[in-house]
Amino acid sequence: MTKPVPAVLLHAFPLDSSMWAPQIEVIAGHRQIFAPNLPGFGGAPLVEGGLESFADQVILECDAEGIERAVFIGLSMGGYVAMRIADRHLDRVAALVLADTRAGADDNAGKEKRSAQAARARSEGCSWLAEAMIPALLGETTRKTRPNLVAEVTSMIQRNKDEGVARALEAMRERPESLELLASLDIPLLAIVGAEDKLTPPIESERIVERSPRFELEVIPEAGHLSNLERPEQFNDALIRFLGDQD
Repeated sequence: MTKPVPAVLLHAFPLDSSMWAPQIEVIAGHRQIFAPNLPGFGGAPLVEGGLESFADQVILECDAEGIERAVFIGLSMGGYVAMRIADRHLDRVAALVLADTRAGADDNAGKEKRSAQAARARSEGCSWLAEAMIPALLGETTRKTRPNLVAEVTSMIQRNKDEGVARALEAMRERPESLELLASLDIPLLAIVGAEDKLTPPIESERIVERSPRFELEVIPEAGHLSNLERPEQFNDALIRFLGDQD
């Protein structure tokens, strides 16, 4: 019997790999799974350079785990890193799952906002970050009905280190447009997005999948930007179906 393809889970900004607990719980018994902390998060060391350096670091850590080829699953910032891995290390990519992310680059207003947030993180620390981001990270339904999850996500954000946050913001600010890259890929791709996602709304995932018959789209109702935490059962169902098709 063929060994199932490993899964590599790449977390969102400004969280860490612990956000993948609902997925690790159901997937780990069926295949090798690896959820690294991206540089500057969860105690992982900083790296020089942008998201390309993040991607290269993930591949180095996959080497250490004995993972030669995997399904790369990235949510938000993790999706940006997954796209850079596909660009720089395509031979390592069996398939992609891009959740609550976008393939376009930041516009000028977006770049200015990230620059201002990076400067604030360095000058003030990150105590303000959770309050500023929770309304965008979690959907309206979640914020109204799941106070425990709001508290959990707040705690994850508050564990961040100032410089890690600042460098990640700068790396995301400089990321390239990736729609042409994705359109050129001849690998399976699943896009997942929360119907209430305000940061990367469903239209962004539609743009990812519309140019290839091998790309699929799953929209999760009553979920915002952190769809894997807000509606884990629906997220897991879509993920398990897709992973099963790659084995």
